[in-house]
Amino acid sequence: MVQSTPKKGGVSRRASRGRTPSGKPNPIDVHVGNRVRLRRTLLGMSQEKLGEALGLTFQQVQKYERGANRVGASRLYDLSRVLDVPVSYFFDDMNDETMAASPRHMVRATEDPPMSHEAVMTQRETLELVRAYTRISDPAVRRQVQELARTLGGGDEE
Repeated sequence: MVQSTPKKGGVSRRASRGRTPSGKPNPIDVHVGNRVRLRRTLLGMSQEKLGEALGLTFQQVQKYERGANRVGASRLYDLSRVLDVPVSYFFDDMNDETMAASPRHMVRATEDPPMSHEAVMTQRETLELVRAYTRISDPAVRRQVQELARTLGGGDEE
């Protein structure tokens, strides 16, 4: 679906292929890409290895992970097989704001949807921290690391 959107200088431009009015990737595509990155990283797999398994270059994997390229149904199926997750995994934990950014809801949109708070969970350092934490075999040490992180973060919530 194609829609008119404002552009610099008052000239309107056409956004299409599920992108936001400003031309940025759709938040749903970004969410799916973040879930790909999350699972790949938790498996300790490089973008290059994932690309090889899918018959893609690592640059194509990067574009999927950023949401710059949309993931088609057959590619999503292949990703689920290679990453050993059900297809539904890629849509898990999607918040209401992201769901509302579905292209069918964006037909008359004139503004970009708000930024998602789930982005921190897909940042590289968060994923590396989780991977390192899960490799700690001693439960007492894991508990100490958790307490240290809670103390440094200034949060007391459980």
